[in-house]
Amino acid sequence: MTDGMIDTMAQLDVLGTAEAWAHAGRKVALATVVETWGSAPRPIGSHLVIDADGNFEGSVSGGCVEGAVVSEALDVIGSGKPTMLEFGVADETAWRVGLSCGGRIRVYVEPVVSGGAA
Repeated sequence: MTDGMIDTMAQLDVLGTAEAWAHAGRKVALATVVETWGSAPRPIGSHLVIDADGNFEGSVSGGCVEGAVVSEALDVIGSGKPTMLEFGVADETAWRVGLSCGGRIRVYVEPVVSGGAA
């Protein structure tokens, strides 16, 4: 199997987890990488699924900004309103959350309802 095939299977597994958690009645948000620039560690289309208890699976940055994304996802779960997050070396937030690896990443976070994203 190639690295690309493994990455695709891992992302499908994260989407399956999101659906399973939502069907089980858990409140869930899905974070998706929608734009990268420079040395962003995860490609466009990478996912992180988060439940209302802060449990998560997947990755949107290889650990650089997951904590900040989980925190924002909890707000999305509470409000039901999606949000766009941006982290990068030109953004002072990036240094606070640890995106010192360089580049820029935009992550769309949306609530998930049973049967798909809201």
